[in-house]
Amino acid sequence: MSRDVSRTGGDHDVIGTRRGLFGAEGTGDTSGYGGLVAPIAMPGSTDRPFGGYFDEVIDELEAGLVRRGVSVDAAVEKVLVDRGDLTVFVDRAHLLLVAATLRDEPALRFELCLGVSGVHYPEETGRELHAVYPLRSITHNRRIRLEVAVPDSDPHLSTLLPVYPTNDWHERETYDFFGIVFDGHPSLTRIEMPDDWEGHPQRKDYPLGGIPVQYKGATIAPPEQRRRYN
Repeated sequence: MSRDVSRTGGDHDVIGTRRGLFGAEGTGDTSGYGGLVAPIAMPGSTDRPFGGYFDEVIDELEAGLVRRGVSVDAAVEKVLVDRGDLTVFVDRAHLLLVAATLRDEPALRFELCLGVSGVHYPEETGRELHAVYPLRSITHNRRIRLEVAVPDSDPHLSTLLPVYPTNDWHERETYDFFGIVFDGHPSLTRIEMPDDWEGHPQRKDYPLGGIPVQYKGATIAPPEQRRRYN
């Protein structure tokens, strides 16, 4: 019998409060302007058994790390099962080693990295920037994610190119849009924005509007000042 693999961790760390105009429940307000106030909570570790093949993957990862002389407690911060996906949160100092272990161990064989995505959590002090790596095992038809958090004050990660060379342009894009610096990348330059662009446009602290439009000499008005059309 297969196990349920859709659950999240039991503990959550509340890192802030989200406010907005939509989404308030239980108020009777159907106007859409209920004034949402909700906690921003980061899920904690998921307890074993994880279900499906997830337990085997974590067991093999732990064994592979031990064979390489690193304890799993030093390399892995937590393991999360959420919405049917397995995410391994990795200490940034051990990112390359964990990735190489997942790729090279015969029982794991995660040969393919589908890139890297950035995420910005400005409320998560000391862990504001996250890098997420989806991995796929073609040999065993399995998938997992690696996730690494770095502080905004020191947004450095090791490049994964020695393990997954196809991450080249993905790392450049994540650097361009989020400002995560991938140490050891052979050419970490912007890939979408102009070379002299200031800031990283997909961060949540990036201003909305009012940015001069290059090459045309125009400006975009802030959202509250833009014209409305009925």
